[in-house]
Amino acid sequence: MIESLVHAAFPLARPLLHGLDAEAAHDLTLRGLALLPPSRPAPDDPALAVTAFGHRFPNPVGLAAGFDKGARVADAMLGLGFGFVEVGGVVPLPQPGNPRPRVFRLARDRAVINRFGLNSEGLDAVADRLKARAGREGLVGVNIGANKESQDRLADYVACTARLAPHVAFITVNVSSPNTPGLRDLQGEAFLDDLLARVVAARDASGSRAALLLKIAPDIALDGLDAMTATALRRGIQGLVVSNTTIARPASLAETALARETGGLSGRPLFAPSTRLLAETFLRVGDRIPLIGVGGIDSAETAWTKIRAGACLLQLYSALIYEGPGLVGAIKRGLADRLRAEGATALAPIVGRDAAEIARGA
Repeated sequence: MIESLVHAAFPLARPLLHGLDAEAAHDLTLRGLALLPPSRPAPDDPALAVTAFGHRFPNPVGLAAGFDKGARVADAMLGLGFGFVEVGGVVPLPQPGNPRPRVFRLARDRAVINRFGLNSEGLDAVADRLKARAGREGLVGVNIGANKESQDRLADYVACTARLAPHVAFITVNVSSPNTPGLRDLQGEAFLDDLLARVVAARDASGSRAALLLKIAPDIALDGLDAMTATALRRGIQGLVVSNTTIARPASLAETALARETGGLSGRPLFAPSTRLLAETFLRVGDRIPLIGVGGIDSAETAWTKIRAGACLLQLYSALIYEGPGLVGAIKRGLADRLRAEGATALAPIVGRDAAEIARGA
């Protein structure tokens, strides 16, 4: 019932929300979601279930990090039909992020540019909220980063891992945000190897079985991808999230004035490059570790393409700004229809089947 009411309300609320500054609209949305009573979504088609990282996901459509940085509305989003939710990014100490305005809608491009700068309430606040979820249904993970002014960024990741691992299904190590100076330097092979070794040790010492995932940038060169995937496999990382936002600005963007804003670009223009990178990643790791496909998913068709490129799970965020929460159900119905049309009873046989073709840009 709640799911249906929220879906029906979005077309009425969209003009109001889009009349506000983008961040103000987001804050208003979070406050509204926090008021929703607990609810369960309608049961998913069993064919959409996915097993990954030691968990059974009721469907592959997840909420990407960035929407719920403070872990305030994870259960509300699960109630709207998401198969899993990733909260954060979280850093050890509270930090305000970059000055406003720092998020911009590129409406004609169905895109967003943000330069939040990992604004966070800090580890204590988020850990307390996640701990309070103990015993509730639904898979929730957390995205972790490092404080902008930290003198030891590796220690920041370790602190977040140790504190949060007992309370989540997975932790995503984010070394690919373009909005924290120097953070992407941690994608270098030597730094990354040390970082992953430390977070694995911190997770193990916590006694948790939370999966550790690594989120990568869409702008990485293929030789860098070779090194990152090899390091992740060697260190026992259990999944890759492909990909973060891009610093590139495609010539096709219609919102040329807004395109000059600095920050990470997400939404529809990210679909092609992130999907090619996803396919390239699948060609390197195969079925050894699961991949989460992120970037430009705004329909069942784009979701299906991500799966064909190698994703067994999906995440979206920017498209919700334009399409609303009804998009989640539309994607799930569309995926189930595609499976039936192909005579398939599960998504697993579709995962990565066209990765080589997609990597070529075909």
